[in-house]
Amino acid sequence: MFYGEHEHTIDRKGRLIVPAKFRQALKEHDVKTLYLTRGLDGCLFLFPEAEWRLAESRFKQIPFTKSEGRKFNRLFFSGAAEVSIDQLGRLLVPRTLKDFAQIKEDVVIVGVSNRMEIWAEEKWCDFFDSSRQSFEEVAERVMLE
Repeated sequence: MFYGEHEHTIDRKGRLIVPAKFRQALKEHDVKTLYLTRGLDGCLFLFPEAEWRLAESRFKQIPFTKSEGRKFNRLFFSGAAEVSIDQLGRLLVPRTLKDFAQIKEDVVIVGVSNRMEIWAEEKWCDFFDSSRQSFEEVAERVMLE
């Protein structure tokens, strides 16, 4: 549903314009509610409600008797915010999530199939530069699993 990289800025009030291409995909799938939370590698994850519910049900399967499972669920769900896109195509990023992702002004919104990731531009560039050299090796390891 979501593909590509889009550079945007976040305004003083913490509002971020969702790329038109992604808004169109949301409209085509009749998505009204999104969930924004702490992601991995220092970004934010933005899920359509149906994908959020799938992730939530998978994460509920992690035994709460395991310390790492409790820690992951606490960090993932405590940062979650239900958000919606306003008439101007913007969503509000809560300060706690902006701080977590070290977002100041410039961001890159990345489509990762079933979710969007919101990165501070500098962090995205660092991640991309350090990862692209090993893309084939990573693909080989991941595809074997």
